Amino acid sequence: MYPPAQLAALVAVLDHGTFDAAAGALHVTPSAVSQRIRALETQVGQVLVTRSLPCRATEAGEVLAALGRQTALMGAEAAERLGGSSGVRRVAVAVNADSLATWFRDVFDAVATWEGVALELFVEDQAHSARLLRDGKVLAAVTSDAHPVQGCSVEAIGSLSYHPVVDASLLARAGGPDAVDWRGVPMVRFNEIDDLQHEWLRATGRPEPVVVHRVPTTVDFAEAVRRGLGWGMYLDGQLAAARRRGDDVVELSPGRPLVVPLYWQRWRISSELIGRLTGAVREAAPVSPASR
Repeated sequence: MYPPAQLAALVAVLDHGTFDAAAGALHVTPSAVSQRIRALETQVGQVLVTRSLPCRATEAGEVLAALGRQTALMGAEAAERLGGSSGVRRVAVAVNADSLATWFRDVFDAVATWEGVALELFVEDQAHSARLLRDGKVLAAVTSDAHPVQGCSVEAIGSLSYHPVVDASLLARAGGPDAVDWRGVPMVRFNEIDDLQHEWLRATGRPEPVVVHRVPTTVDFAEAVRRGLGWGMYLDGQLAAARRRGDDVVELSPGRPLVVPLYWQRWRISSELIGRLTGAVREAAPVSPASR
C-alpha cells in the first residue's frame, strides 16, 4: 500500500533529523528524499514530518514510521531466508537504566553471537518506555505498563525491588530513626520522571522534602546515597553490596521493599529476530515466568 522507498525515507528523516542527513544515509539526493516524503504525504492526505531542526513526526508520521521500521525488518529477514544478503538488521529496544545496569546485561551475551545484528538501546524510565513503542522508535521495550501499546503484545518478565536507604550519619543529624524531620532530609532522585521516592513517601504518609538532588546514573545514584547526599532507593543488589562492604546505611522499611513489576512489550509481527530477542530477555529477566 505504501511504497517501501517512501517509508524508508520517512524513517531516515526522523532518525537523522534532517533531509540532508537522511539523503546521505540512503545514498540519494536531498531532493529525492523530499519528493518521497511529499508523495507519501499526498497519498495519506496529512503532513507526516514537521520541517523543524530536528525534523519530528506528526501523529500520522509516527504511525507510518512504525510501519516503515517493521517493513525494513521483515524485508531483511525475507532476504536472509531466500539466501540473499540481509545487510545489518537494527534492533532498537527501550530499557530502563536500572535493568540495564543489572539483569539486562545478560542479553548482551546472546546478541553478541548474532551475525549482522546491531543492538540500539534507548534508556528510558520503565513507566515511560511505552512511548517509544508508540512513536515507532523501538521494536520492543522493558516497561512497567501491563497494558499493550496498540500493535504490540505484552508479557510479565519479573520485577525490581527497591529499598529506601539513608546514610546513618545523615539520619542522626535529622533527629534519629524515631524523630526524623522528613521535610528537612534531602532526597536523591534519578531524574525528573523518577517517582519511586515520592511513591514511598505517599505510601508512608511522610511529607515531601525541601531539597531534592538529581543524579541520573544507577551507580552514581547509589554512591550519592552512600555518601550522605540524601536518602534514596537501592535495588536488591545495591543493598546487598552495601552490607557486604559494611557501609553505614540504614534501610528505612526493613523487609518491605517497593516492588515494580516489569513487562516486555514487542511488536506483534512474525519476526525471527524479535523472537530470538524475546527469548534472550526471558532468560535474563530477574524472575522467570515459571517461578512467578
